[in-house]
Amino acid sequence: MKQLFLSSSFSTVAKNFIDFAGDNLKGKRVTFIPTASIPEKVTFYVASGRKALEKLGMTVDELELTSATRSEIKSKLRGNDYIYVSGGNTFFLLQEMKKTGADEIIKNEIASGKIYIGESAGSMILSPDIDYAKEMDDIKKAPGLKNTSALSAVDFYPLPHYTNFPFKKAAEKIISQYQSKLTLQPISNSQVILVKGDIMKIENKK
Repeated sequence: MKQLFLSSSFSTVAKNFIDFAGDNLKGKRVTFIPTASIPEKVTFYVASGRKALEKLGMTVDELELTSATRSEIKSKLRGNDYIYVSGGNTFFLLQEMKKTGADEIIKNEIASGKIYIGESAGSMILSPDIDYAKEMDDIKKAPGLKNTSALSAVDFYPLPHYTNFPFKKAAEKIISQYQSKLTLQPISNSQVILVKGDIMKIENKK
């Protein structure tokens, strides 16, 4: 059963994860992928996300895709309890996932029921295609990306930071451009999309 916890800002909704996971989180290992933040100037959310996971009692095992070996990528994604993909540039993230084969491994892990935690870019990457992210992220930062088809783990398009600075205008622009073509799922920084099997709901922070 698919289990997805898709946020705009994980540290804001971290308490919701306790009920969602339904496990004792102490000592659980989470593969933490900060790769999307590499081309960005603002990256405070990476440390905030890591801190929030540690506060919940989890062991954070970082996996930086641009410097990891294929065997590291496989063993960490398959061996740890959860997968966490941080925010940043969605196009750069997709480029590196495709380049390393992490995209296919993550898809398989999701299909086998492993809990996936996405934050911002980490949430958008699960949509069928990330072309809609152009208003938020600079595609030029991913010169090696041949196409924008993404992981297709969900059939909708998460839209993070809805109503939140500094992405308020970009989110509104995406809605006006794409709402008639795509099933957009806007969430603010204090909301999270929860997916269990075929059931999806949006929850406000606890």
